[in-house]
Amino acid sequence: MVAEKKETMLKIDENASFEELLKLYDYNFKKGDLVKGKIIGFDSKGVLVDIGAKTSAIVPSREVSLNGTKSPDEVVKIGDEYEFLIIREENDDGQLTLSLKKVSIAYGWKELEKIQEKDETVEGEVFSVVKGGILVEVKGIRGFIPSSHLRLSKEAESLIGEKLDLKILSMDQQQNNLILSHRKAVSEFQTEKKKDVFEKLDVGKIVEGEIVRLADFGAFIDIGGIDGLLPLSQMSWRWVDHPSDILKVGEKVKVEIISIDHSKQRVSLSLKNLQPDPWIEAGEKIKEGEKISGTVTRLKHFGAFIEIFPCVEALLPQKEVLEYQNRSGELLEVGKTLETTVVRFNPDDRRISLSVSGEITEEDLKEAEQAMNSKNKA
Repeated sequence: MVAEKKETMLKIDENASFEELLKLYDYNFKKGDLVKGKIIGFDSKGVLVDIGAKTSAIVPSREVSLNGTKSPDEVVKIGDEYEFLIIREENDDGQLTLSLKKVSIAYGWKELEKIQEKDETVEGEVFSVVKGGILVEVKGIRGFIPSSHLRLSKEAESLIGEKLDLKILSMDQQQNNLILSHRKAVSEFQTEKKKDVFEKLDVGKIVEGEIVRLADFGAFIDIGGIDGLLPLSQMSWRWVDHPSDILKVGEKVKVEIISIDHSKQRVSLSLKNLQPDPWIEAGEKIKEGEKISGTVTRLKHFGAFIEIFPCVEALLPQKEVLEYQNRSGELLEVGKTLETTVVRFNPDDRRISLSVSGEITEEDLKEAEQAMNSKNKA
């Protein structure tokens, strides 16, 4: 119950002492009471509040808000009125100790209960990064977002001070436990936007997006409310072992839409389609039967891939790899530069077969063809 000041109807004597004037008021402030008060100032201990008592009450800095990274004057302003909880009765100076934080928490839990019942989104401000996730302040209450429920486009530390839309996963007021999800809130928002966004997408259209997640098989790019997939094979004309080799989360890139599945609401993207096709120039310069130097880029059980032209790899079949090792007396390794002969070049299929022996037989060509088929399955 909010404590109230009771004024008497007695006529005030202008010459009365301060003590006599106090007797004209009936104060009944007790620990545990809710009181209304106005912010009147700040000191080294916290916030000064006028609640109509003998002297101004104090709200210690730690009792102003949950977020300890903010100073009291960032949370409350002089002249504003709030409700406070009396947490300590008058000290020797007649000063009461109040808490604004505890009142905010009490009201906050009630608001969160309503939000959870309606399955609504709630806003939270990030104030700390901890092991396994981040801490946020939601309605004056500390909440935790596990890393698995974060949808980050940058480092977690850079989120401090930012406000995120969140969904409540679980809450327990008795245990002071609030678990939230950022990914779920974003996902639901995206679902609402997807229909409109899909209607505006066309195959061949070039769009700008932000990289939001990297996986072994590709990168997910936000292209205006939906996440499109940039497959590993569409990142570069050069071989890419992992997306992190050339891309990073938070980076903005232009990509081409290469396919749209409306039924599954999936979009596939390409980065390399916006780069010059190196095979066109290679087709004009590389001829079968000529000798050419290249650098080993990858070793497989069926042979070695050698870059003989910028972003163009040719295959040296395993039989030729063994031939080279027998002749040179050394193992073929990635980074090694060697001279080979172009055995077969099919520009349409983008396949080039090499030889170190220089002996071109029909059997060599068949083995090279089989090896190239193995490459496509690898």
